[in-house]
Amino acid sequence: MKKNLLAFLPFLLLCITAHAAIRLPNILSNNMVLQQQSTVKLWGWAAPAEKILVTTSWNNKTDTVITTRDANWMLTVQTPVAGGPYTISFKGENTVELTGILIGEVWVCSGQSNMEMHYGWGLPDIGAALPTCKNNNIRFFYIPKTTAGAPQENCDGEWVTCDSNTLKSFSAVGYFFGKKLNDSLQVPIGLINANWGGTSAEVWTEPSAIANDEALKTAAAKIEPWDWWPYKPGTTFNGMINPITNFNIAGSIWYQGEGNTAAPNTYAKLLSTMIGTWRKAWGKDFPFYYVQIAPFNYGEKYASAIVREQQTLALSYPKTGMAVITDLVDNIKDIHPKNKHEVGYRLAAWALAETYNKTGFVYKSPMYKSIDVQKGKAVISFNYINAGLVIKGPQITECFIAGADQVFYPAEATVSKGQLIVSSKQVTAPVAVRFGFSNKAIGNLFSIEGLPVNPFRTDDWPIDIKAKDQ
Repeated sequence: MKKNLLAFLPFLLLCITAHAAIRLPNILSNNMVLQQQSTVKLWGWAAPAEKILVTTSWNNKTDTVITTRDANWMLTVQTPVAGGPYTISFKGENTVELTGILIGEVWVCSGQSNMEMHYGWGLPDIGAALPTCKNNNIRFFYIPKTTAGAPQENCDGEWVTCDSNTLKSFSAVGYFFGKKLNDSLQVPIGLINANWGGTSAEVWTEPSAIANDEALKTAAAKIEPWDWWPYKPGTTFNGMINPITNFNIAGSIWYQGEGNTAAPNTYAKLLSTMIGTWRKAWGKDFPFYYVQIAPFNYGEKYASAIVREQQTLALSYPKTGMAVITDLVDNIKDIHPKNKHEVGYRLAAWALAETYNKTGFVYKSPMYKSIDVQKGKAVISFNYINAGLVIKGPQITECFIAGADQVFYPAEATVSKGQLIVSSKQVTAPVAVRFGFSNKAIGNLFSIEGLPVNPFRTDDWPIDIKAKDQ
């Protein structure tokens, strides 16, 4: 019996060794981009108490970590300035070597269908880009649609180089954002794509943040379940965001809001809460730039107008920015505008200015500042006026004025010294002005540099979001 046991021991040890292999999460893989000049985490799983040697080729330094009793391990390394390709080797009972690693800037691209849209959606700007898009310094990591009832440690996906094949299934907004950064910064760009068409912001938010806030909890209960996307708070956060929160990033871009038109009045709080849960999960106050949802005929007159207003209010949350795109719509009956390159470029302009301190261009749309009534006319002042304002066309559109009776009439307007002078023969004592404030409004007031003026209203009168558009 003893002789048989001794004979079995080598086989038993071989089995233990075989099952002790170092394993890495999918986000740590060949061809990845690591955030430059920062502390980045490397982590994974192995046998308990296993000693693992990690060597990074950019400095030929070896660090050591011991696997915990729970069979996981983590260490941090310092990354250099942008460059590569590099390798990282992990040596324990087995050896894993990652190759083709670049050091650069890493961004998460998330949201619903307008962020998800790619070549397969029939986008002409991506079709035009395919012949010349190959770029070894732009890398993609796509996270497939996944939900979970609890935070997950890993997700499917792999890092790939941008070329005419990989781009076809990647976010168009994300690509044009990354391309602009790569062209301007001349460093490698890593783009992580995590999106799901139709989803509300609640599903992307850490679930306890919704459950512990009565206003957000009440609004979440108004989200109608559909067969094509999840609706329970936190499910995509658990399945698609939490698995990558150990991976250091420069920031995130976001295109979502259409899925919250059923309960729009709390969207500013919801978006700020979501951003806060992401930053807490990453342990980093990274910049977060988002797209204001585009004009679309939802049926109700004001649901998305209120979302846009709420998105504007969310700008008070630190390190955020918003790309206004009311001018990038050619069909208000299509919730998916096809111009995605300009959306990506406007987001990139925010990042270049606010995150990378680039200058020499205008990136903020003019935004309402104050109203002053003078001689029967409303004088509207704006923030972020540079060269001035211009009305594109013979007269202003989507501009309305009201008196104390709260009845709005189409307004006339002129521009003078960066201010908008608004009036109507039907309103002798103006009290309020609204511009672009409805679901399908496409205004024609711009900065001279070409950015659309952010839709606004000067009043805070109650609005019936169920009111039907005509």
